[in-house]
Amino acid sequence: MEYNWGMTKQPHNQETGLAAEIGKRNPFTSLRQEAFLNLVRTHELLSSEFTRLLKKHGLSDAQYNALRILRGEAKPMQTYQIAERMITSQTDISRLVDRLEANELVERERSAEDRRVVWVSLTSKGRAILKKLDKPVGDLHETQFAGFNDDQLKTLSKLLFAARKPKA
Repeated sequence: MEYNWGMTKQPHNQETGLAAEIGKRNPFTSLRQEAFLNLVRTHELLSSEFTRLLKKHGLSDAQYNALRILRGEAKPMQTYQIAERMITSQTDISRLVDRLEANELVERERSAEDRRVVWVSLTSKGRAILKKLDKPVGDLHETQFAGFNDDQLKTLSKLLFAARKPKA
């Protein structure tokens, strides 16, 4: 028997779940493979909805993430500090900040003490776009996870965190 998020127990078979969804004829080679592919499929679906929402406002996922980090910090940050907090790794955080600055969503200022240090801060235009997105983003997350109760969401978050920290 396998745990079903619908809170009922039912046998694992090929007619339900990912295998049926993608028309897979043969069993997965392992439960780990199935779990991984489920993560990939779920990420693709949920993130594409999020990406479409942000695109309507002229932002990429990474740009939105950087703006949220700056808003959350509520004070100027160095570029590397923003990069450390990003949900997805950014190999070229400088270019991302360049685009945000070109769109007047952030501004840069060199440190008076050390000219090599550049501080990035959110502009009022950047704050305004985040405020405009707060409700639609919140509504999207509510819709995406409407089938889960709070305990299930906590469990899901714990499981996903644990998957990123495998034990040797």
